[in-house]
Amino acid sequence: MQVLLSHQAPDEVWGKKAFLTFQQNQAIVHFSENFDRTLVQKAARKLRGQGIKQAELIGEHWNADSCWAFYQGFYTAKQDFEVDFPELDEVENEKLLELIETGDFVREIINLPSDVLTPEVLANRAVQFIQQQAEDWQAGELSYKIIKGKDLHEQGYHGIWTVGKGSANAPVMLQLDFNPTGDVNAPVLACLVGKGITFDTGGYSLKPSNSMESMKADMGGAALLTGALGLAIAQGLNARVKLYLCCAENMISSNAFKLNDIIQYRNGVTVEVTNTDAEGRLVLADGLIEADAQNPQFIIDAATLTGAAKVAVGNDYHSVLSMDDQLVADLLQSAQQAQEPFWRLPFAELHRGQISTAFADIANSGSLAVSAGASTATAFLSYFVKNYQQHWLHLDCSATYRKSPSDLWAVGATGIGVQTLANLLLTKAKQGV
Repeated sequence: MQVLLSHQAPDEVWGKKAFLTFQQNQAIVHFSENFDRTLVQKAARKLRGQGIKQAELIGEHWNADSCWAFYQGFYTAKQDFEVDFPELDEVENEKLLELIETGDFVREIINLPSDVLTPEVLANRAVQFIQQQAEDWQAGELSYKIIKGKDLHEQGYHGIWTVGKGSANAPVMLQLDFNPTGDVNAPVLACLVGKGITFDTGGYSLKPSNSMESMKADMGGAALLTGALGLAIAQGLNARVKLYLCCAENMISSNAFKLNDIIQYRNGVTVEVTNTDAEGRLVLADGLIEADAQNPQFIIDAATLTGAAKVAVGNDYHSVLSMDDQLVADLLQSAQQAQEPFWRLPFAELHRGQISTAFADIANSGSLAVSAGASTATAFLSYFVKNYQQHWLHLDCSATYRKSPSDLWAVGATGIGVQTLANLLLTKAKQGV
């Protein structure tokens, strides 16, 4: 099917609001002078819904952004499709290839089943992807280490170890340092901390089947941050960024952690486990402690963390929680440029008092009968960032994965947020702030 972009309004027979029409053997996508990626993406989804698996984009109006929007909508998890792109100039073509390579990595790795994507495989795949980007773009030095199994416990990463010890697949922590300066003393622009739970049963706080069926995607935060760093590298990132992926399976066994267990973290904070299904914050805590010790200019963590965020914003937005108004504003501006959906939820001092327990410093779930789950989860994480009021931003990623299709997305991973975070890294690197 040939697909043409057109500024012309559709014929009246199609209706005034029609954005996709057909003429002979061509599909025509109608859009205004102000590019709206959602219209192009919706058109691609409609074509796929009609059983079309091959598309050839023709005409003079295509550019990298519109081609990418079409590709996003045409994509399906089986990858049983083909898009022939028009001839673009060198800069636009390069941009499109960067977006496709990054987007394919993120969506594919989230869609993989957990018997393939174990915690260690996730860490290794992330390293391979970042290494490839750094080599392709001759971007500078890259170093990393993967801490695995009992070594996590011995080195003080008690959250990741506790959550993952019940699985036959050992938990791991990836610590990756992208340093384009080559100077070991170079300041760190950003630390990125991702939740990499490759499957989440809920542990002894067992999830029902309809809630567990998409839990292969509970590592979406790790995939999002890895993709964002890779895209930023491809687009010329020239500042030092460290990536921490906290990877585990949350399983039930004789070795699994239980309710009322108490975890003592390296920063001295003790945590009572009051819900084993609130495991993501337990692994992120280790990553945040490590990230905070690097004295970066800012920290971002990303996680498919709470059902509460999804209740608040649905399956269409990522939630943003932070006390740093400027960092939030910068993130939302980057999101607007990328035309990706983010929405701010509240996080205030009062939420830090809503995770109390009689047996430890804090509990891993809210202590009130009715609590703001996304906000109290953020409050929990704040205990592992010294200056949590500034230069730290938490993303609760509700738009990572779809159990059912929409008019924009097929079933499965979306990749929403990669461009936004890459934009933010590049902008901050240019500002030196």
